[in-house]
Amino acid sequence: MSSPAGLGWKDVTVSKPYPQEFRDDVVRVARNRDPEVPLEQIASDFGIHYTTLYGWLKKADVDDGKRAGTTTSESAELREARKRIRLLEHENEVLRRAAAYLSQAHLPGK
Repeated sequence: MSSPAGLGWKDVTVSKPYPQEFRDDVVRVARNRDPEVPLEQIASDFGIHYTTLYGWLKKADVDDGKRAGTTTSESAELREARKRIRLLEHENEVLRRAAAYLSQAHLPGK
């Protein structure tokens, strides 16, 4: 199925995530800027959209404890925990099915 413009999903460009070091540098510059310099100018100088910078600043505030929310490290921990839970649930299902199969295999003739 193609889009009305004739472009397929392979024709859509997806931006690559910015390196963490770059994000940290931009946030540091934005926080230490002259109050008369708008954030939009900082974003433009670094070649990013101003809403991207606002998002990075909000996330940095959460990570620094200045704003309520889930920190980057907590998000990573949750992601790993959910991954482990999915794996354990899958293993549990396999064991449950194996136990059911083996219990049926030892029933006297049907």
